[in-house]
Amino acid sequence: MPIYGDKVMDHFTNPRNVGEIENPDGVGEEGNPVCGDMMTFYIKVKDDRLEDVKFKTFGCGAAIAVSSITSEMAMGRTLDEAMKITPEAVADELEGLPKNKLHCSNLGAQALQKAIRDYMTKQEKGG
Repeated sequence: MPIYGDKVMDHFTNPRNVGEIENPDGVGEEGNPVCGDMMTFYIKVKDDRLEDVKFKTFGCGAAIAVSSITSEMAMGRTLDEAMKITPEAVADELEGLPKNKLHCSNLGAQALQKAIRDYMTKQEKGG
């Protein structure tokens, strides 16, 4: 059984930014078929910044903690800054994850990046 640090437990038991954004500017979904974790990120963009970030996650405690911390890390950042949030940065921000749960940090960063790419694609197509 993995041992989680205080920060992981805090974000698991009190996740931030849970939910959906009505009429989001971008949506990104990422999942891991092996463990069954599924994350969906919703973003609102204003002046090239992430004005709001919400998520819905189906998965283990680590997946929920990763979604929560990723949303906090992204909030208020420019799109370029948010695209640079790496799985390693997410794991570091959580003060580490057990080795068998590190894949969860990939999902958070990837789902966020997919939401930003979704937004950018919509902008290129004229809304």
